[in-house]
Amino acid sequence: MVILALNCGSSSVKYQLFDWERKEVVAKGMVERVIIGDSFIMHEVPGRETYRKDSECPDHKIAIDLIIKTLVDPEQGVLKEINGISAVGHRVVHGGEMFTRSVLIDEKVLDAVKEVQHLAPLHNPPNIAGIEAAQAVLPDVPHVAIFDTAFHQTMPEHAYLYPLPYEWYENYGVRRYGFHGTSHLYVSKRAAVLLDKKPAECNIITMHIGNGVSHCAIKGGVSVDTSMGLTPLEGAMMGTRCGDIDPAIPAFMMQKENLSAKEIDSILNKKSGVLGITGRYTDRRDVIENAANGDKRCRVALDIEAYRLKKYIGTYMAALGRLDAVVFTAGVGEMGWPIRERTLEGLEGIGIRLDKERNKSAMTRKRETLITTDDSPIKVYVIPTDEELVFTEDVVAILDGTYTDHMQFDYSFGRADFVRK
Repeated sequence: MVILALNCGSSSVKYQLFDWERKEVVAKGMVERVIIGDSFIMHEVPGRETYRKDSECPDHKIAIDLIIKTLVDPEQGVLKEINGISAVGHRVVHGGEMFTRSVLIDEKVLDAVKEVQHLAPLHNPPNIAGIEAAQAVLPDVPHVAIFDTAFHQTMPEHAYLYPLPYEWYENYGVRRYGFHGTSHLYVSKRAAVLLDKKPAECNIITMHIGNGVSHCAIKGGVSVDTSMGLTPLEGAMMGTRCGDIDPAIPAFMMQKENLSAKEIDSILNKKSGVLGITGRYTDRRDVIENAANGDKRCRVALDIEAYRLKKYIGTYMAALGRLDAVVFTAGVGEMGWPIRERTLEGLEGIGIRLDKERNKSAMTRKRETLITTDDSPIKVYVIPTDEELVFTEDVVAILDGTYTDHMQFDYSFGRADFVRK
């Protein structure tokens, strides 16, 4: 069984082809600049040089068609024919309250996703376009939706409701939903294995830190709070998103600079965060390098990010009552050792004892690493995430009829003998 995982953004389509019998990725890549022009595909196959081809993709259907043609290409491909694909898994950012797990896509499911696209106007429309495009290109295989929000549907009311007019929740669905659910699910299961405990016995804080950033308080194996809210704008400082701010600031700045609602939304989502503070950078590698060379604004950006990460650890520890481990994951979480060090410094009083040498050595996306001392009461791990594996296992289980709630479902990565290829 060969599963194609698709992640459709507004101007890109990421893909991964997974051979279930061999338990390995056989190809992955991305089509970039979809719709906006000068499109191209980057295609990676283990053991080969990365292949790039320029090819205009004015819409997602043509982009997915390009992916399929590349996968079956006599020279660059890995499949003899399109029928080699058994099913397709689609990342869907927002499922509202309707979806608590992955589901087989039918007309009713697609209509439900469209009904909540106003909650994620930057994400759900391209997700929907990708589903419809893939169904057109691959009409004879099952398509499955994997929701970013599903993992967080276990949050209690006191965590997901905002202190706003209750009618806003009743009429418009205004509440905290959370995102990056598949990543939080994967690394929390792996952390339980490393702790030699069952997920139901673990209290864990997972910190997904990339260009987008979200944190999750996981109690007894389930999400009880998360930093992103109605949209991915709430929460931690991010590459271009502001995260938590005084809600009066947008109205204040709209009056001061005569900005429209659309303009202020663009500034908060695309021109704030690390970019807003530094004025130039979103890549934390650039920020770290320039901070070390004396750039004050880069140093301030690192200080703000680490300070806010530290506060989330304290907040979620209080919410959980007892904490077994903290997990750093995603690009910055896995590779940004200076940010981890700044975040964890001074937390010895709550039971986190950082081993600085272990932390510095954890600069790979291929290894799970303990970065606290052996006697640290609370363990801190760097665990590379694998959202595509969650996609694949959900799709296979749905097709086999064995899929169930994630606390009962036997994910391969939740076992002690799991080896990440």
